Amino acid sequence: QVHLVESGGGLVQAGGSLRLSCAASARTFYAMGWFRQAPGKEREFVGGIRWIDGNTWYADSVKGRFTISRDNAKNTVYLQMNSLKPEDTEVYYCAARLGSVSAISADYSYWGQGPQVTVSS
Repeated sequence: QVHLVESGGGLVQAGGSLRLSCAASARTFYAMGWFRQAPGKEREFVGGIRWIDGNTWYADSVKGRFTISRDNAKNTVYLQMNSLKPEDTEVYYCAARLGSVSAISADYSYWGQGPQVTVSS
């Protein structure tokens, strides 16, 4: 069983930055994804990273503003969010899976607890 522990959510003004962390209890998977979800909406793919080579993928809505990185020694993945907008206000989840990065939430086996990110205008 892999446990993912997230940290770093909170409240920020529009144009500001936040960094989310996702620490894994073990690195027995190949890909990490970040998703976000607003009340009453589907969970949306934000981006992902492949552990073996650090390759990243991003949704068009965050490309150029968000950056995903990893620290192998700490089994931790980061989501750096810059130029935040009010529409980025959602609950953000990290997820892990065996296989390649997928934009489909059902493909992921393990999930973090999902901290709230709130961007005020």
